[in-house]
Amino acid sequence: MHLGFSSMNTVNDPDPALLAKTLEEAGFESLWYGEHSHIPRCRTTAYPPGGELPEPYKEMMDPYISLMAAASATTRLKLGTGIALLMERELFSQAKTIASLDRLSGGRVMIGSGVGWNQEEFENVTQQPWQRRYSVLKETIAATRALFADTAPEFHGEFIDFDPVWFEPKPVNIPPMIFGAMGPLGMRHTAEWADGWMPVDVALPDVKQAIAAFHNLLAEFGRKPDDVEVTLVVMAEVTPDLLKYYRDCGVSRCNIGVGMQNWDKPEIVMPMIERFSKIIAEL
Repeated sequence: MHLGFSSMNTVNDPDPALLAKTLEEAGFESLWYGEHSHIPRCRTTAYPPGGELPEPYKEMMDPYISLMAAASATTRLKLGTGIALLMERELFSQAKTIASLDRLSGGRVMIGSGVGWNQEEFENVTQQPWQRRYSVLKETIAATRALFADTAPEFHGEFIDFDPVWFEPKPVNIPPMIFGAMGPLGMRHTAEWADGWMPVDVALPDVKQAIAAFHNLLAEFGRKPDDVEVTLVVMAEVTPDLLKYYRDCGVSRCNIGVGMQNWDKPEIVMPMIERFSKIIAEL
């Protein structure tokens, strides 16, 4: 099992280049940054875990620029968005950003995406229907894949439609599209079209049972567990035994670092990396 590191990526967190270099030298496989371009001050959407919205959500830097800084300081570390809100950016410029990052990093990009939870944020930047966001994301991913793979890409869907275009340069590798989703609808979409599944451990009543259920869904779409790796975002208190348990449940990668108890505590990041670097070989 691989070990990745996730960060809220605020100005108070370790600099991306320094963090990436430290992670690579410690043996971590990947670095992951999430995305919120803005947070509406007036909103009716409740924060999913309940309570007040944590301050770091209001201060997140751009994931792609931060990952480029991370790429410049490393040679092997994989670079992931966890998660990116792909529907909240213009399709072509976003695909250009991802392809450019992949080329400049030597093909190290992974795209974790999601439908988001903040309706007001979504509606500030797109005219697509919030109630159809799972289908909109499915088309966004399919259109992006076409731009990355086809010589003269075109796409004709319900929500996205364009005739053949030039789209160059292509990425070195077509980044895997990983869906950060929970719940029956999200799991079905993941099983149908995603390259990976990225749930959060504390949102799953039983991680082992959830992975088994997901593998059964894959079979419904003619796919195998090896086709869709599971990246688990660990927000529970991290211990070596917990990581080994998740490995034995069939998790391909655990991303640590983003547990809420770590937010706004940059002083604990480097000791955490040092501590868990010592067990990577056992995972």
